[in-house]
Amino acid sequence: MPLSVRRSLLAGLSTSFLLAATGCGAGATTAGSTADLEPAPAAQRLDKVCPATVVVQADWEPEAEHGPIYNLVGPGYTVDTDKKRVTGPLVIGGKDTGVKIQVRAGGSAVGFQSPASEMYIDQSITLGMVTTDGAIQAAGKQPVTAVAALMKKSPQVLMWDPKTHPDWKTVADIGNSGAKVVYRDGEVFAPMLVAKGLIKKSQLDGSYDSSPSRFVADPSIAQQGFATAEPYIYEHEVAAWKKPVKFQLLSDVGYTVYPEALSVRTGALKKLSPCLKKLVPIIQQSAADFAAAPDTAVTLIDDIVKQYGTSWVYSKGTGQYAAKEMVKLGILGNEADGSIASFDKKRVTDSLKTFGPILAKSGVKIPAGLSADDLATNAFIDTKIGMK
Repeated sequence: MPLSVRRSLLAGLSTSFLLAATGCGAGATTAGSTADLEPAPAAQRLDKVCPATVVVQADWEPEAEHGPIYNLVGPGYTVDTDKKRVTGPLVIGGKDTGVKIQVRAGGSAVGFQSPASEMYIDQSITLGMVTTDGAIQAAGKQPVTAVAALMKKSPQVLMWDPKTHPDWKTVADIGNSGAKVVYRDGEVFAPMLVAKGLIKKSQLDGSYDSSPSRFVADPSIAQQGFATAEPYIYEHEVAAWKKPVKFQLLSDVGYTVYPEALSVRTGALKKLSPCLKKLVPIIQQSAADFAAAPDTAVTLIDDIVKQYGTSWVYSKGTGQYAAKEMVKLGILGNEADGSIASFDKKRVTDSLKTFGPILAKSGVKIPAGLSADDLATNAFIDTKIGMK
């Protein structure tokens, strides 16, 4: 199961933590108007090369990890609370590119289908957020090619209670202890950790259901989580815990995927190329802008989470924490060439070598000769655009 099958985060929390819906039905709007926008310069005008509405299928419910994309949604946006979609002018630097952007929630809004699957069901979707292992899994029947990295590395972690385990510093320490590692069955990082000798197979417990109750009741375990969410939520929002946790990023120990990479159907790559040549640098700039000043996007995310009114629990405080941690931990950052949203092809190749066999063993048919060039391209990246 790829990372795109994410979490129903803390669904078991008391209703006092649930966010109440503020919209009903389709068509709720925000303050502001497209009339307030100046046109973007010619180099950033998309109206003659891109679809009238650039549609982005998210892999999960609205969250700060998607910030660079929500940062493109301008004022006067509308919220479809039935289909869980937000649509507004596609802006960069506060200026109108001449087209709209629609960001569609994943998770429950699409019956927990993968973005790659949704992209083939509905070909009006321009970009989908597909993690590298998900792209490998889809390559046989629903091939996608990533054109921009939404994040440089995965926020996926193993977390633990530092009071119970003051000697744990790394995943290897967890493996040496023999403690149970609670994760969601199907996550490819688990067999990877076993194959690398970091965790024993006997330690794996695939019963994780996203609720904090197991960890709170038994702090002897290690548990999967996200550096951008659980450390804040457990310390500030889980009433029965309210203290820090420690973690190690799985990207530090071989989980080399690009999470939620912005991807197109491989067969549509040529047709979309004129659009992507202008759109991808705009996405890069939006990512750099979000890293420097995330408040606008985090506020939008908070608004639409409230309006959607689903069981997804995501506070503005979590979003603010996530945005800061993404930069601090290098989850959102420049590649070695100084550009943001580009791909290190060696990492993509490493992911294919690592996770291809794991997925094949689970029954996934992987096309012969599948390569990093099939999974990701830097053809549209502007190497001059990066975080300052």
